[in-house]
Amino acid sequence: MNIVVAGTGYVGLVTGACLSEVGHNVTCVDIDRQKVELMKQGISPIYEPGLDELLERNYKENRLNFTVDYKNAYKNADIVFIGVGTPERVDGSANLDYVFAVCKQIAENVTNDCLVVVKSTVPIGTNDKVEEFLKENLVHNVKIEVASNPEFLAQGTAVVDTLNASRIVIGVESRKAEEKLRYVYERFEQPIVVTNRRSAEMIKYASNDFLALKISFMNEMANVCEIVGADIEDVAKGMSYDPRIGNKFLNAGLGYGGSCFPKDTKALHWLANDSGYEIKTIKATIEVNENQKYKLFRKAKQEFGSLKGMKVAVLGLTFKPGTDDLREAPSIPNVRRLLDEGAEIVAYDPVGINNFKKLYPTEITYVNTPEETLVDADMAFIFTEWDEIKSVKLSKYVELMNTSVIYDGRNCYDIKEVKKHNIDYYSVGRKEILNLKYTNETDGTVA
Repeated sequence: MNIVVAGTGYVGLVTGACLSEVGHNVTCVDIDRQKVELMKQGISPIYEPGLDELLERNYKENRLNFTVDYKNAYKNADIVFIGVGTPERVDGSANLDYVFAVCKQIAENVTNDCLVVVKSTVPIGTNDKVEEFLKENLVHNVKIEVASNPEFLAQGTAVVDTLNASRIVIGVESRKAEEKLRYVYERFEQPIVVTNRRSAEMIKYASNDFLALKISFMNEMANVCEIVGADIEDVAKGMSYDPRIGNKFLNAGLGYGGSCFPKDTKALHWLANDSGYEIKTIKATIEVNENQKYKLFRKAKQEFGSLKGMKVAVLGLTFKPGTDDLREAPSIPNVRRLLDEGAEIVAYDPVGINNFKKLYPTEITYVNTPEETLVDADMAFIFTEWDEIKSVKLSKYVELMNTSVIYDGRNCYDIKEVKKHNIDYYSVGRKEILNLKYTNETDGTVA
């Protein structure tokens, strides 16, 4: 079976690499010739643990290939997986331009009966429109059908998530399409859920939006914990033993980011509104997440007043550990606010600096270790819980900073340990530790 994957982002490239890893012959199509040549060398264009090894091994063993020649790639394809981006439009709706651009290429070039499988996250009903579009634009006399096969991978663990998925969701309208996809996935030995196309599309949105709701709920609980004197980590631990709740996505912090949760919550919210219905829980999820991003910035402003001329250590830039993705990362709006206040920023991230430089090439200083950010700093913000950051001893903050004031947006440090050091420590949903002496409350300076 000739399998082609359109797109070499997180979804497309991981899909292609993992399909080849279980023994399928796969061709990945991209428009960027430079990217294609890098991938042939086993170099992934995205940071994803374990992906480089899959690319190198399967390319050398001739199970995985990369090309910009989409015409020949689609010409003899039996199955085409579409894994291109569906970015958010200004109004919150999903932009499907890339999906339909690929569909046009497929329709114009395919010469075999073909199953087109949409892995991209798309609004409910999109697969129906894709099939109609393909059939209307077919150049050759072939049979073509569309299936929905949403992905459930997480950045930073995408390879593991794909090879060891909790389930594979297949949305089909015919027995033939189901059999083709069962054949593709039988080597994964994972549970397969078969539905119609619209249900499969909805499963993806419902899954992501529920997890986003869970995060926003815990952040709301964290904010209440601060008011009433409870500890959100103790609360989360007590909740986690209930099998109906589980222990995932219970960590309080500065909210969710990345390529999925922000986009998918807004897309479903828009879709429902466009149909005359408002999903109140999703609306609240979005509102809570937006507000949560600035929680610690507001505390810094409340404590110091003006931040002009203050040196700020920024620890972590990506939206989570294990990825170089900055999409919807809390660091971005917070850095912007800090710069607007006139603060001097020194930043560290183990993999995200190059991407952050595209946003702020000269406005902030970048360093190679977390400790370097702390030198003579007046305060430190932790935005990403990288191991490299969590491993910095609290004594280093005291030793290196001008004033050891920490705003920990990911609850990286144990409160009992913090209490042992001459530090002012603010986290999320936990007690503030104020061990420094404030000598001049009128102007906010710290001694």
